[in-house]
This record gives sequence, C-alpha cells and structure tokens, in this order.
Amino acid sequence: MPQISKDKLSQVAALPFRIRDGRVEVLLVTSRETKRWLIPKGWPMKGKKPHKAAAQEAEEEAGVKGEIKNKPLGSYDYWKRRAAHFDLCQVNVYPLEVSKQLKSWREKGQRQAQWFDVEEAAHQVLEPALADLIRSLPEHVQLLAAAE
Repeated sequence: MPQISKDKLSQVAALPFRIRDGRVEVLLVTSRETKRWLIPKGWPMKGKKPHKAAAQEAEEEAGVKGEIKNKPLGSYDYWKRRAAHFDLCQVNVYPLEVSKQLKSWREKGQRQAQWFDVEEAAHQVLEPALADLIRSLPEHVQLLAAAE
C-alpha cells in the first residue's frame, strides 16, 4: 500500500482561456503518464513570482502565451502519485488570457492540448474543485472586463 504524506505541497497552475464568439473557451492538456485532461501546472520556481511560474508552465506544457493575472482564481487539492507514495498538493490557479499559440514548444510531443467550452472542460477534469474553478471562469472574466 502506498504511503501518504501528511504535509500539503504547493503548486502553481495556469488556466489558459480565450474568448471566441463571445464565449469563454478553456485549453486543457493531457498528463504525460495517465493521459488524463488537466491544466498546465508545476512547482514554484525560485526567484519567480507564482503567477509568472504558472505562465511558464503554460508555455512549456501547452505552448501558449498571454496575459496572466497575478491573483489566483482559486485553488484545488489533488493527490500526486509518486513511485512509493502519494503527496497532497494544493494548486493555486491563475487565469491566463491566451494571445499566442506557439507552433512548437518544449513538451509538444509528450502531451495533447485541446480547446473546450467551459462546461465540457469542467467535465473532462477529475478534480471537482478544479471543475468548479473552470465553471467560475466566465463570471470572473466578465468582472475583469468590467474593471478595465
């Protein structure tokens, strides 16, 4: 039976989105091992603010660039599978409005990336709290637009 660590680890993630025909769409990527749909995420990076690290993950894992907000939309927890145990991770999620999709990027051959409408994206991910964050995105985007 795998061991479970007691400490919660911290990760950062980008929630890449675009607005098409007045509707919010979300970009999901597959994990390298299990091929399930998720958002680009990784560990905090020394010397980088958390939202900048999340933006870098989005570029490396999904090949997208854009404007990332410095305040998280929210967070979700998940169990990260390790060789001999699982770690509980809390992931802070930063909205990233995609302005550019690169032709090639670091993990292009290792992952699939696909645009989904919000409800379909929420159905594709396994973590209920991440699905809730995805569903909250259109309202959040409207609030950001109203503030500008």
